[in-house]
Amino acid sequence: MTLVTVLPHAEICPAGATFEVSPGKSLRGALSSAGIAIEHACDGVCACSTCHVVIHVGINSLVPAHEDEEDQLDHAWGLTSNSRLACQIKIGQTPITLEIPRYSLNHAREQS
Repeated sequence: MTLVTVLPHAEICPAGATFEVSPGKSLRGALSSAGIAIEHACDGVCACSTCHVVIHVGINSLVPAHEDEEDQLDHAWGLTSNSRLACQIKIGQTPITLEIPRYSLNHAREQS
């Protein structure tokens, strides 16, 4: 099992969270299973940027982002060099610590 730590987020996870995940599982799915309601407008097919996270610890242990993920990240709010899409991360053996950005650009939910 791999330890995942989520830093506090005012709305989604005010106290932060730490939980264990089986290697090979999707980070987005693991967050959802842990009760952390991260947005995922495209349901994990790398067609949006709503599940954007910033990896603070363990980034070097992850498989690098592919071109499709990098293209979607261009639309993310608060992009950093450690930004990834949770739907594209497979949990490995190395513990990770992540931050959920303050905002998410969810055009499917936006109202005019």
